[in-house]
Amino acid sequence: MDYLPDDNSRYKDVDYWDERYKTEQCYDWLGSFSKIKHLLEQHIKKDESILMLGCGNSSLSGDMYSAGYHSITNIDYSSVCINTMSARYSNCPGMTWHQMDVCQLCFSDASFDVVLEKATLDAIMVEEKTPWEVYPQTASIIHRALTEISRCLRPGGRFVSVTFAQPFFRKRLYARTEYNWSIKHYSYGEGFQYFVYVMTKGEKLSPDDVALEKKLLEDTKSHPTITATTNEDKEDFLSNIDLSGD
Repeated sequence: MDYLPDDNSRYKDVDYWDERYKTEQCYDWLGSFSKIKHLLEQHIKKDESILMLGCGNSSLSGDMYSAGYHSITNIDYSSVCINTMSARYSNCPGMTWHQMDVCQLCFSDASFDVVLEKATLDAIMVEEKTPWEVYPQTASIIHRALTEISRCLRPGGRFVSVTFAQPFFRKRLYARTEYNWSIKHYSYGEGFQYFVYVMTKGEKLSPDDVALEKKLLEDTKSHPTITATTNEDKEDFLSNIDLSGD
């Protein structure tokens, strides 16, 4: 089966994913666990509770479980995905699977030590045409998701985001005082770089990030848009974005 959709907007359609997950066994956006293991080990302890957002059919949760992370709650909005993955890992105590929307997490406040996502937020922004702006509707979705993520983190907990997005663009989404977290970023990959952002709940934004938030709020008053980003992957769901700046 050819899993590439005719239009990028299909990546936001749960029916597309349901159909894809019926036959596709596994796909790892932005590389496998081995590519980011050294970074995750720096920020996630083996005994911590982890929420995996938009788990898909990635091997990430299974690989992390094999590496000793045994408290992993996985969510995805595709019921086909959740049914398939829960059956695949039924012999893994401590690994659970739930159909859920990232913008409406059905967990109590401060439920997790770590919230982890790999390309899930990138997929939400599939229809953006420029790295400089996000449509207001998409910006609202991202804000709702980040608000929910912050709510579900325990004090000192970390939101770990693995993404295409360079810091110049993605930090503009994450640098908001109301989320109550600090931001650090790292990169990985040979040749082409991907990025890992670590937001720590209860820590303050750096002075530079505070200044960035202030500037963005001022810009929003005169130009009501929020900045996004893109880059390329083997399956490039952001290939339609125009980087020319024209």
